[in-house]
Amino acid sequence: MSKSTTSVIETAAIETAISPRKLAHVVLRTKSNFDAMVKWYCTVLGARVVFNAGRLIFLSYDHEHHRIAIAASQDLAERPRRAVGLDHIAFTYEDIEALLTTYARLKQAGILLFCCVNHGPTTSLYYYDPDQNRIELQVDNFADMIEATVLMQEQFSINPVGVEFDPEEMLARLRSGASSDELVRPTRNPGPPARELIAKLMGP
Repeated sequence: MSKSTTSVIETAAIETAISPRKLAHVVLRTKSNFDAMVKWYCTVLGARVVFNAGRLIFLSYDHEHHRIAIAASQDLAERPRRAVGLDHIAFTYEDIEALLTTYARLKQAGILLFCCVNHGPTTSLYYYDPDQNRIELQVDNFADMIEATVLMQEQFSINPVGVEFDPEEMLARLRSGASSDELVRPTRNPGPPARELIAKLMGP
C-alpha cells in the first residue's frame, strides 16, 4: 500500500470516527491506603458506596452506577517520584459558589489543597488523595465552551498555566456579594506563568 493511500485511509477513519458520549468512570489501584482512599473520595466528592466487594469498592456521586472504583492489592509496586502516566483527574462543579463551599467544607475536614489556579477557561483547586494522585476540582469560567476555546487559542502561547489566587480571599468576596462572573473573570493580558506556580503544578 502506498504512503498516499495510507494517508487517505487514515483521514477517512478520522472523519468517520464516532466519539464517546461521556467519560464514564475512573479506576484507581491502591496498596496500603484502601480505607483512606475510600473515605477520601466519599468525603471530597460527596460520593456513596454503590457496591462493596471487599477489596474492590464502587463509588458514585450522581445517577451513574459508578464514577470511581478503588481496588486494593498487596502486590502492587510503589509509584516512583514524577513517573510517566496520568497527571490528574478533574471534576467540574456547577458554579463558583459550589466550588468555594466545597473548599471550605474540605478545609474544615482537614483536607487541604496544594494549589489554586485561574487557568482562564476554568477556576481550579488541586488536591492530593492519600496515594498522592492529583485531583482537580474546577468550575467553568464560561458558559459558552467556544468562548473558552478561543481564550485558550489566544492566550496559551503566552501563558498555558494561568494565575494563582487565594481561595480565602475569593471566598470572602463571594460572601460579601461579589458576582460569580467577577470572581472567575480571567485576565485578558496575561504574562508568562510564575515559576513558583509551575513548580506547584508539576508536583514533588
